[in-house]
Amino acid sequence: MAATVPAEDLARRARSFDAKWIGAQRWFRAKTRRIVKVTPQDAAELDTNAWLLVLGVAYADGEEDRYLAPAVADGASLREPRDGDGLWHALVRRIAKGGLLEGEAGRFAFEPTPALGELLPGGAGEAADLAERTLAVEQSNSSAILGDRLFVKLYRLLEAGTNPEVEITAFLTAVGFPHAPRLAGAVTYLPPAGEACAAAMLQSVVASSGDGWTWALDRLAAGAQGGAEVVAAATQIGGITAELHAALASRSDAPGFPDRLATLEELEAWRASAEAQLQGAIEALTGDQRLKLEGLAPTIADRLAAIQEADTARVTRVHGDYHLAQLLRTETGFAVIDFEGEPARPLAERRQPASPLRDVAGMLRSLDYAARSAQRAGAPAADLDPDAWLVDARAAFLTGYGTLPTGGEQLLGAFEIEKACYEVRYEANMRPEWTWLPLAALERLVG
Repeated sequence: MAATVPAEDLARRARSFDAKWIGAQRWFRAKTRRIVKVTPQDAAELDTNAWLLVLGVAYADGEEDRYLAPAVADGASLREPRDGDGLWHALVRRIAKGGLLEGEAGRFAFEPTPALGELLPGGAGEAADLAERTLAVEQSNSSAILGDRLFVKLYRLLEAGTNPEVEITAFLTAVGFPHAPRLAGAVTYLPPAGEACAAAMLQSVVASSGDGWTWALDRLAAGAQGGAEVVAAATQIGGITAELHAALASRSDAPGFPDRLATLEELEAWRASAEAQLQGAIEALTGDQRLKLEGLAPTIADRLAAIQEADTARVTRVHGDYHLAQLLRTETGFAVIDFEGEPARPLAERRQPASPLRDVAGMLRSLDYAARSAQRAGAPAADLDPDAWLVDARAAFLTGYGTLPTGGEQLLGAFEIEKACYEVRYEANMRPEWTWLPLAALERLVG
């Protein structure tokens, strides 16, 4: 049963979770909006010393978001948990127990899966013997690993609706896809009014030596021999990608996981979205770079027209944010992680079925980024030509992926151009010194 904490006492105890604190967090998504107030709206006690807080963040424009904050008691106050405080243990125990936990206003629903019993054969109490380690990598949520078995992701922004990562991970676990973590449990926040929100996900740990992006850059720094290793790996990644897409299309009778032809309305919407990315890229640039892209724009628009003409395109669920950093390097190859989609997009949009070739385009663009990033860092040895390597890596990935459907080459080319336009816009806003990379890619892609 939840402890009873009057609203004024809760606000006093949670005073460290204020506007200054939340505005400084990497996972806070509204950096450009002015916060006028942060209010503890709900609290549920996981254990004697562990809490889940729901913070209402009000903005100057009158809108409001809900954020989830794990907290531990420290005297008369609540603070962020540290490794060893036991909050992640408490969360896992609650998931293993299942059921509802009453908060001050809403409720939290905990749901284990059969995989959790396999990961903790000694029962929920076994989790207490696993060392807690909060991950320090920058991301849009917060994660921790317990021992070498359990990975916990806490969704900071409480968004109404079904979370695609929980949904897709559950589906892939059910169909037996071997190259992704298994879903072990989930936590959902049920507010006093409105739709439920994903609060946390529990899954198996994938034993790895790091992510695919870091591994690829490390091997490229070793010169031609290392580059050849990445090319060989690209073939394997292509095969895993094809297996992923086959798995996602394997049960078209399952709600939310179709495998069908794209409708004319979808094709039209895809083309309009791509053209909007082109226009946004132009508007994000200035000077000679803008003139260059404006000069390429008519040719780019012609290539994007292939999207609306792709009447044989199929739609399924897809990864949605596919690149080298979404892979883990394992002893036998790679595992695919993070099916949340692009965090900046609304949940409903991230759950929309799409062409699997969007994932293929994303990985091709990631290979380009790997080649150019290594080149800019001066990492490749003299015996490695980044341009020649990229040609080989792209070919290897596509060979591993297999034969494209009829008309697939044109559609894939259009999606890759659209992705490069998105990258121009992103780099112009976030890293202006990198806009040369996607601009050069667009010149090659339409050349």
